[in-house]
Amino acid sequence: MYIESVPNRNSPPAVLLRETYRQNGKFCKRTLCNLSHWPVEHIEGLRGVLRGGTVIPAGRDALTVTRSLPHGHVAAALGMARKIGLDTILGPDANRCRDLVMAMLISRILDPASKLATARALSPATAASSLGETLGLGEVDDDELYAALDWLLERQPAIETILAKRHLANGTLVLYDVSSSYMEGRCCPLAKRGYSRDCRRGTLQIVYGLLCAPDGCPVAIEVFEGNTADPMTLAPQIEKLKQRFHLDRVVLVGDRGMITEARIAEDLKSAGLDWITALRAPAIKELLNSGALQLSLFDQRDMASITSPDFPGERLIVCRNSDLAAERARKRDELLAATEKDLGRIKGAVERKRNPLRGTAEIALKVGEVLNTHKMKKHFDVTIAEAEFSFARKTGDIASEAATDGLYVVRTSLDKETLGDADTVRSYKSLSLVERAFRCIKTVDLHVRPVYHWLADRVRAHVFLCMLAYYLEWHMRQRLAPMLFDDADKEAAEAQRASVVAQAQRSKAGIKKQTTGMTEDGLPVHSFRSLLADLATLARNTIVTAITPHLPITVPTRPTPIQQKAFDLLGVKCGQ
Repeated sequence: MYIESVPNRNSPPAVLLRETYRQNGKFCKRTLCNLSHWPVEHIEGLRGVLRGGTVIPAGRDALTVTRSLPHGHVAAALGMARKIGLDTILGPDANRCRDLVMAMLISRILDPASKLATARALSPATAASSLGETLGLGEVDDDELYAALDWLLERQPAIETILAKRHLANGTLVLYDVSSSYMEGRCCPLAKRGYSRDCRRGTLQIVYGLLCAPDGCPVAIEVFEGNTADPMTLAPQIEKLKQRFHLDRVVLVGDRGMITEARIAEDLKSAGLDWITALRAPAIKELLNSGALQLSLFDQRDMASITSPDFPGERLIVCRNSDLAAERARKRDELLAATEKDLGRIKGAVERKRNPLRGTAEIALKVGEVLNTHKMKKHFDVTIAEAEFSFARKTGDIASEAATDGLYVVRTSLDKETLGDADTVRSYKSLSLVERAFRCIKTVDLHVRPVYHWLADRVRAHVFLCMLAYYLEWHMRQRLAPMLFDDADKEAAEAQRASVVAQAQRSKAGIKKQTTGMTEDGLPVHSFRSLLADLATLARNTIVTAITPHLPITVPTRPTPIQQKAFDLLGVKCGQ
């Protein structure tokens, strides 16, 4: 038996219940009942029964959602990880440690937390998302996650080598920079007092150096003791590039505090590597004093290539950014004025008739406090006596510093035929991509700290895990750029830029997206975090029926247009 709709010329189609039978070797059909007067839901119910289904009784208990887990952000991150082969990079053979590392890595993107909290979020009874269920992890405890971290650290050299083969090649640029994160407690042997980039002076910290491809994709990371100076981290990276990655010809790009004169002579030249870095302020002043650098070069342009006998075999590209010069002049004038105002108060206290400030030591303490606050000691002459105090600006020194406002010098061992002046400056400025990576790893998305580990190897594994999480996030951001506030049309932005020395500008499409808050297809623009939060509203629902309460079924939420757009850009199916 079956239900068939028969069209009528002047009325709605007739809905007939029919059956087929064989007569004299031929198939025939006949009408058993006219169902046209039945409600649609009754007709569809009978149609389901005829197809072998079961009718569920009407009522509030017909269908029960026993659990609903956030799933969309899991599907997006896990699907992207599998699409770029991150699971196979972690280990060629599937095993529980690899699955646990994958779970920790994706959890770092979705909701950074301690390993104990992550274990609870992955276990079925206390799951915070569908991640543990999708990976088939079952019960998870924190000891298993610690064991998986140990397994990951053993795999780090092999994983970094695979990433280097993917993203680096002979002759390419390699970006390198260093950052630090402060630590709680005093038990980690790597935690030492050093120069803090977190503005937490006096706290214990660790230092880590990140190697990136020219487009900012992370390749390798290494953790050092917290008192390690930046230049001292360079030699291990050169050895890594030469010995482990087997790259004989690369151009190492590092900032002026990293690639020093000593590192060039002892490490880079001996390894046969080229470099791009910048000169420190004292070296720029020496160029000005020696006459090798003439400020008249910048009357009509903002970039010039020079040579100096102090830097044999190197090319120096001098750049002057007028916007940066104006900003530095403004800041200096404000600091000078603030310093004079505070010093004037001290002078008034010394000269007042009633209860004047007396004593060379007491006056000096007050003056030192002001000069240290505004960092303007080099620009003032002060005279302190038992009952006298005077100060004056060093106009010559101030004018000399003002002459170098907005001025910086990029130095490289590459000749002009290999890499032009503009491309050399652009390559040095690409270090901002490493700074962006540190910003995501440290604060915005992945929150490398607080570090809930004391053992040195666990700390190293934790930092490496955060780097791998950024590797996945970096790929997701590249594909999701049309939906994010990120400028997706970087070529157009670069084309409308007046000069490589000038400040980077957003493209017209990027400005429109930022000002209107809408994408070209009319969807709201998101940050990476807010888009993940939106995707998380797509849930995986576990449902049981009144007639089969022992047989749960899984039904995902239907994606919204925003969610579907994100999955389309990632090339991932929302149901996986």
